[in-house]
Amino acid sequence: MILKFRNTVISILLGMMLLAGSTPLTAQEVQDNTMKFGRLLRLIDSYYVDTTSVNALTEKAIVEVLRSLDPHSVYISKEEVEKMNEPLQGNFEGVGISFNVYHDTLMVVTTIPGGPSEKVGIRAGDRIVSVDSKNIAAVGLKNSDVYDYLRGKKGTKVELKIRRKGEPNLLDFTVIRDKIPINSLDASYMLNDNTGYIKLNKFSATTTAEFTDAIKILKASSKLNNLVLDLRGNGGGYLNAAIELADQFLTAFKLVVYTQGTHAEKKEYTSTALGELEQGKLVVLIDEGSASASEIVSGAIQDWDRGVLIGRRSFGKGLVQQPFPLTDGSMIRLTTAHYYTPSGRCIQKPYTEGIDEYQKDYYNRIKKGELFSKDSVVQNITEKFLTKGSGRAVYGGGGIMPDVFVPLDTSKYYAYYNNLSRKNVVNAIDIMDSNRDNFIQKYPDFKTFSDKFEVSDEMIEKILVAGDKEGVKRDDKSVEFARPLMKRQIKAIIARDLFTGSQFYQIMNADDETIKKAVEVISQKGKYDKILFGK
Repeated sequence: MILKFRNTVISILLGMMLLAGSTPLTAQEVQDNTMKFGRLLRLIDSYYVDTTSVNALTEKAIVEVLRSLDPHSVYISKEEVEKMNEPLQGNFEGVGISFNVYHDTLMVVTTIPGGPSEKVGIRAGDRIVSVDSKNIAAVGLKNSDVYDYLRGKKGTKVELKIRRKGEPNLLDFTVIRDKIPINSLDASYMLNDNTGYIKLNKFSATTTAEFTDAIKILKASSKLNNLVLDLRGNGGGYLNAAIELADQFLTAFKLVVYTQGTHAEKKEYTSTALGELEQGKLVVLIDEGSASASEIVSGAIQDWDRGVLIGRRSFGKGLVQQPFPLTDGSMIRLTTAHYYTPSGRCIQKPYTEGIDEYQKDYYNRIKKGELFSKDSVVQNITEKFLTKGSGRAVYGGGGIMPDVFVPLDTSKYYAYYNNLSRKNVVNAIDIMDSNRDNFIQKYPDFKTFSDKFEVSDEMIEKILVAGDKEGVKRDDKSVEFARPLMKRQIKAIIARDLFTGSQFYQIMNADDETIKKAVEVISQKGKYDKILFGK
């Protein structure tokens, strides 16, 4: 208790020393406070009654200082730095599988096309039971353990023993690790004859290339005139990737976003003459999980009246973080400026009531009914701005409000389905184990599969029985409500196994109300223009 109190006091002292007052410190004041804190650590190290760790005290103090600034300034330890960068850099080094720990066994969900595991013949549904002669089955395996076992430097070798349905003995595989791409594009396909769909999960170093490749493929195989860009749940990423994506839709010399802060001069980012889809109708899908770079793109599209935004109010992260390395290989990501949309809106939602309250924002939106009714969303009328084309009113003060609101589904019967999902029983593992070869022969292409394959009630019954065994009590009303959704998800999982991730989303999105609304806005005569231009 005494140690906890002492650590808290030290953290608060450092916060007071570095943050006291709203005016910037002079160089001498910064130096004086640095020496003051250094002396405090030396005194503790030399005279404190118990054994202490100066390193641990320093890290706790840094965390507390950054926490007192804003919700997005953070400390990243040396061990976390490399892992943090992997998703945005667009690749890591490993064996090339996506996996799931199912019933305490490491199961291959998919292999990365062209990756090391696919090359040696590992396939979806395989259970990895041993890595370099070490048993990893039924030992309480965690996701973090899997990364430690399978990731490693390019060119290094890992020996795997795999149990495969239908094979009497374990199979031995030698996999040579390689660079594995981390895709930011989840899906791209045509919704109808002239409207494409693209879903992005992040803004990484490879996003622009992935997007332009997908657009070129869609254009080559169809008459692509319009696009639905799905940024729901996309938490952001690199600023440059967001600017480059917005540039795909905007004509030359249009402001995409600008940044500005107390110590950061105003910096403007504009579009170029290059762009894959500067013409045609555009709909961008957003929700409460769309943040940062997603909001930059959405804000630019809305402010220039370039497209229609559909969904729910975005997250509201408009703070620019810059990484600063520390002496031991760790780093801090320090907020240095705000993002502003072309009309001048600040995307950032308030955080004056503290980080704890800030982190309850999603709960508060539910409590206020904001996710279920447009009328429950309170716009900050003191921060009213006008779009650059038609002069429509848009508002700052926290997130991007869509032009067309689509409520979150609130059916109580989803609780049963969600409980089944959390127990990891809504899957197609047993189905694929028993039918893989038959499916490959029977459904040689996605169209055949989509048109002819149906998930049977018997397949669903097995899921319900598995749910019972996992403690999810059967509820007949909920079962009947959730049955169509379970069938769709199982079919989508099988499609992903047989084909690609795009086919997974193509099936799952078939009954997506937000996508249906997007197609309606694009297809219904005059609706798109009326939303944007009032005519």
